[in-house]
Amino acid sequence: MRQLRMRHVVRNIVEKSDGSPQPFVGLESIEGNAGRLSADELPIKSATDSLRHQKGDVLFSKLRPYLAKSLMADRPGTGTGELLVLRPTPQMEPRYLLYMTLSRPWLEWAEMTSYGSKMPRTSWDAIAECPLWLPSFQEQRRIAHFLDTETARIDRLRASMIDALSLLDERDRTTIDNVFRDGDHSRQIRRLVAKWIDYRGATPTKTEHGVPLITAGNIFNGRVDYGRSPEFISENDYDSWMRRGLPRSGDVLLTTEAPLGEVAILNDPAVALAQRIILIRPHQALDAHWIYWYFRSPLGKSELLRRATGSTALGIKADRLRSVPVPVFDDAEKQQRIKNLEIGIKSTLRLRSPIGRQLELLAERRQALITAAVTGQFDVTTGRGADLS
Repeated sequence: MRQLRMRHVVRNIVEKSDGSPQPFVGLESIEGNAGRLSADELPIKSATDSLRHQKGDVLFSKLRPYLAKSLMADRPGTGTGELLVLRPTPQMEPRYLLYMTLSRPWLEWAEMTSYGSKMPRTSWDAIAECPLWLPSFQEQRRIAHFLDTETARIDRLRASMIDALSLLDERDRTTIDNVFRDGDHSRQIRRLVAKWIDYRGATPTKTEHGVPLITAGNIFNGRVDYGRSPEFISENDYDSWMRRGLPRSGDVLLTTEAPLGEVAILNDPAVALAQRIILIRPHQALDAHWIYWYFRSPLGKSELLRRATGSTALGIKADRLRSVPVPVFDDAEKQQRIKNLEIGIKSTLRLRSPIGRQLELLAERRQALITAAVTGQFDVTTGRGADLS
């Protein structure tokens, strides 16, 4: 097994599309850490700024490389300029290159050589110097075949667990929906709300440090998630940007566009809110929880969609939001229904947590297996080598 630099056995192809309709690979088309498409079919596009690739090329996302978005093309086509088109020389088996780009050393090198804090990117110049261990071509084929078999086995286990999580998701949706389905009558949401704040306008200037900024993309699955790259605005900008009103703990945050209808209850008020978020401050804390769960229910989401407008991205304006009907019960009944609902959600969470942990362990084992095989720590012929437990 020889130690080489990537540039000795791989070429970076930069060939612009001629504008003819072609299957198009976007970053959203590639499933992270999996080496496959995230959808069954690729869209057909005529983008002249896209990059062409051939069957057998490996496409690796240079944008946020820690997401491990890599794919071996199974047909000619084009892709976004955020992809590196890596074409192996005759010395390298294409599937082996694919697994190389999913291995820990490659991803660590790509992340280490990235530049930019908010949207880090690596480059071919940096990737070209990545060291690799290259066995014979026949050994590369054996390794690739072994990994095809073993990762497929892991993926089948993961798929069964994901199916189980989908069933739990459906159980949660039913539990939430049942809370609101048998109300005697409804009341427009504006009657439950003391204050609305729509932070619509120009986006404030982002900074490296300062006041955390919550964007519409940070509100997901009922909570605020800043992800790996939180955004900030300066304290000076905060004073002017939030002049419409400062948030408080217990306020409900609802996204009005891209995505529409994500909702969360604010726990930490020391934040700034970006556009495409409406702050809803109900008259009482009980109504905050009632509104929160309502917009997480299928019934609440359908009411939002009925009032949404837009040709390219669905959105809802504050004046249309105020007329959304919310099922009404007396406070004691609402409190009991919320209590029963949260008990049901916690019960599902207890089932969900071990499945989520098993998925994490399978993902870790998958990458460890790939890493061990392409770095020579594991003999795929004898099955002996690195401890992957």
